[in-house]
Amino acid sequence: MTPSGNRFRQSWREWLASNQRGWRIIVGCVCVFSLALFLHFREVRLEVLDLNATAGRYVVAQIDFEFPDYESTIVLKQQATQDVGKIYQIEDKQIRDVRYDVEESLIRNKNWRTQAPASTFEEMYKAADELETLLIEARFTDPRTIQKIRELQLPEASYFELTPDETPQHLPAEFWQKMSHQITQTSAFHPDTVTYIIRAFEKRQWLLSEDTALEHSIRSQVSRTIPEKLTRVQAGTRIINQGEKINSRHITMLQAMKTAISESRRLTDPTTIIASLLLALIFVTISALYFRISQPTFIRSLREVALFVCIVLLTLLFAKFVEAILLKSQSSILEAVRYPVVAPFATLLICVLLSPRTALFAATFLSIILSVSLAVDHSRFLVLNLVTSIVVIISTRDLRKRKEIFTVCMKSWLSSIPVLYAYTLSEGHLASYSFFNDTLSSLVFLLITAVLVVGLLPALESLFGVLTDMTLMEYMDPSSELLSRFALQVPGTYQHSLVLGNLAETCAQSIGANGLFCRVATLYHDIGKMNNPQFYTENQQGAMSMHQLLTPLESAQVIISHVTDGEAIARKNRLPESFIDIIREHHGTTLVYFFYRKQLELAALPMSDAERDQFRYPGPKPRTKESGIIMICDSVEAASRSMEEFNEGTLTELINRIVAEKAEDAQFDDCQLTFEELSRIKKILVKTLVLTHHVRVKYPKRDSKY
Repeated sequence: MTPSGNRFRQSWREWLASNQRGWRIIVGCVCVFSLALFLHFREVRLEVLDLNATAGRYVVAQIDFEFPDYESTIVLKQQATQDVGKIYQIEDKQIRDVRYDVEESLIRNKNWRTQAPASTFEEMYKAADELETLLIEARFTDPRTIQKIRELQLPEASYFELTPDETPQHLPAEFWQKMSHQITQTSAFHPDTVTYIIRAFEKRQWLLSEDTALEHSIRSQVSRTIPEKLTRVQAGTRIINQGEKINSRHITMLQAMKTAISESRRLTDPTTIIASLLLALIFVTISALYFRISQPTFIRSLREVALFVCIVLLTLLFAKFVEAILLKSQSSILEAVRYPVVAPFATLLICVLLSPRTALFAATFLSIILSVSLAVDHSRFLVLNLVTSIVVIISTRDLRKRKEIFTVCMKSWLSSIPVLYAYTLSEGHLASYSFFNDTLSSLVFLLITAVLVVGLLPALESLFGVLTDMTLMEYMDPSSELLSRFALQVPGTYQHSLVLGNLAETCAQSIGANGLFCRVATLYHDIGKMNNPQFYTENQQGAMSMHQLLTPLESAQVIISHVTDGEAIARKNRLPESFIDIIREHHGTTLVYFFYRKQLELAALPMSDAERDQFRYPGPKPRTKESGIIMICDSVEAASRSMEEFNEGTLTELINRIVAEKAEDAQFDDCQLTFEELSRIKKILVKTLVLTHHVRVKYPKRDSKY
């Protein structure tokens, strides 16, 4: 990264630090608004009842509502269709046969010319065609059916009132009069022609047959005109009795009641919106007060609070997405899912990225919020999600590899099985389909959780600058390019870093700090020495020291440069910002005392503050406990190598002196190390270094005769 890039990064961090109050307000507002949306648009929860199942308890209407009463509607439609009687027609074959006989009579019998002198054969033929068409269209039924046809606004000209027998019969004169009238209206035939043709057809007997297709069509149209019957149910009315078999009417009533409850919530009403915002504000305020009292370090960190809020919002979004799928899916498999396991998603992320203590609060908070907001069984969902989340917290204590996340989720799933079986026993069953279905759905949810966590962890680590133990383990790999070059170019410094890592990890663990971070960060704290390895004692192999060629000030500047060089190398290799902080802070603003003392001896005059500052490291001072521990261990480990008499007493004296000097120089003012923690660190250092420098038994030289 260029110097301008470094300056921009530094100025950005300083700007964030100086505007933390504003950012805290923004994060809080986002949290309140998002939680209010989640609470406001919650789905209505009703007991899920399966068709043909037996109701285990009474179900009472919670609100006045109307439901589409399909059974009553069917009865009304059946009553209406009964007004449509039988409809008869003349079969086409009969009409064609009579038509053929009339034509034959016109050809063979010439009397028609006398009876209708003004008519022609062609006119007679066309009139017969017209009458044939009308007879084919003619339908015979009762007056009630004709009235229904009028109500449906269907053409009624071809319908005639007649209740026929099952035997051939003459059609009434009124019918033929109407036929004559219709022919006269539609075509310009001579009256004698129409009269002759009508008489030729009228004298025949006709066998009428039932037109079932037309009857069905009219009845269907009548049925469609009947509006859906809505039955009103008052609040408090018993909908389902205990032990009653569930039918489609019961399910329709429950769905209608659910819709009525949703509509009664008035989501667009200002008072309802204010109520949701007020509830969200109460939840957020209580959470903030809890963290302020129990975890003040967490609440003071804007980065950690923002990460916590981000994970909570992701969990709410995940839960809402799952709920939408389960409620709107038509799949019988998804409809059978009763208890979605979603709280472990947030618990696992927070446990890995923040702390188990914070994760426990998140598990409890989310289990309660989700149980009262999602369309699930409140108590059972709460217990299942809380139990699985607590098992996640217990199982992530020594998480070191990403694939172990799946193991954690499997342990959480195993803990859900006895909980689900307890639910089954409470329903009076030793085993049931629901138990196996719930067990399988819990497994699916936890596998999805594992996949999502593995995928989101790198993004959240990068976005919020968090190092998980899994990432730290990856940075500890000695085969990485940077560590390989470090071990090859400056082997002495690399060995010093390994020893320092063990010391720092042990000290950090003794006071509850992040020991793994100390171990890994120390591997990189002196990488700046790769630029000038020959100027550092641990890398010098001969008796000649390069500092003999330099003035004390020049030597001090070379030694100090390993901090700025280390920062440049770290940024070039994209090391985490927390590693870079250790590189810059592990010497703080201390003096390079050896060369400072030599300069005093040469000058024989007191130095000004400006001249003295030339022998100081650029800093800053340690700002975390881990950084302070590494500073102490680095100084003690280096100084212990030059001790002539090495025992517990001299070592204790050395450590006390080094810690006192740095405390007097105000190096620990910003790292929050207490006197008790410093005392514990000193004891651990004495114990560890004494064991490291233990004396072995002298082995005798092997005699050749043995």
